[in-house]
Amino acid sequence: MANVRLESIKRRFNNVTAIEDITFEIPDGEFWVLVGPSGCGKSTILRTIAGLENATSGNLYIGEQLVNNIPARQRDVAMVFQNYALYPHMSVAENIAFGMKMRKIDPKLIQQRVGEVARSLSLEHLLDRKPKQLSGGQQQRVALGRAIARQAQVFLLDEPLSNLDAQLRDDTRAELKQLHQALRNTTVYVTHDQVEAMTLADKIVVLNGGQIQQIGEPQTIYNQPTNRMVATFIGNPPMNILPAKFTANGFDVFGQILPVPLQMKGKFNLPTGKQVDLGIRPEYITISSNSSNSSNSLISVEVKVVEPLGRETLIRAGLAGSTETINIQAAGNVHPHPGEILNLALDLDYLFVFDTATGDKLYPSF
Repeated sequence: MANVRLESIKRRFNNVTAIEDITFEIPDGEFWVLVGPSGCGKSTILRTIAGLENATSGNLYIGEQLVNNIPARQRDVAMVFQNYALYPHMSVAENIAFGMKMRKIDPKLIQQRVGEVARSLSLEHLLDRKPKQLSGGQQQRVALGRAIARQAQVFLLDEPLSNLDAQLRDDTRAELKQLHQALRNTTVYVTHDQVEAMTLADKIVVLNGGQIQQIGEPQTIYNQPTNRMVATFIGNPPMNILPAKFTANGFDVFGQILPVPLQMKGKFNLPTGKQVDLGIRPEYITISSNSSNSSNSLISVEVKVVEPLGRETLIRAGLAGSTETINIQAAGNVHPHPGEILNLALDLDYLFVFDTATGDKLYPSF
């Protein structure tokens, strides 16, 4: 296997910059996930590593080899596509073996390798079938098997689970994680699904607008987002963002005042009247039985939508005097009615402050 290093990679299409100054290094054997909204540049990065796109500028290394001018077929990478890209006229065994045959590997070794890969992916009973005779999950496992059989230096996976239904996606995601734990291949995985990113990755690269927003371990990015975009993209339900105005009494959220937490005082200075965005994750909001405002961390909201999920209930509520909504995670036995007024207690120890204009994090500093 090998490490992958990108140095100031830029890719332009005519007058449009798809990715800008992309720099990171994936150590040998690690599983990195590129995540971000549609059009953020994640697939362009993956295709540039594969050699299907050429960088406009910058350097790309696989191992210690500079591969800028090396064609895709010579880069020793294996790619799994969103649409499987299986040969319909070939059997499962032939699809798995295809890459090895193209490299003129001994037929006996090919047969042995196909058997090993099929066992690892529970495909032994399907080796004689054609792709059209398989389910979507089985086809995706065949595509993975073809990549694994090649024993390439780097695996590249471009949204491989997006065509599967929810249950099959969960099962295949677990299989992918087990495979990586067993094989320890250097892997670059592209997805727009932050749940896949959180559960699979050794490190996550969060992208937006062709630029890197943050790189880190999943839990670090969740707990310590570098800006508002990362904070709201990573997490399900996402972090709540409450527009507020800083006043002498605290943060004014559409007429309701939240105090400045003690640990925040003196850590940063805001001019009176400054517009900010307050961020707090749903798990740090609880429904209070206190109907008065004796607790100065309470805000009142009106229930809009209730989504029972069994062990928990998701509640979407509206802030009085605004169109802003707030997500609440409550216990499964909590079922308020639309239109009901709730008093929410916010754990201000987990409050974030973002600059409204730029989205930069103002507090806390990590």
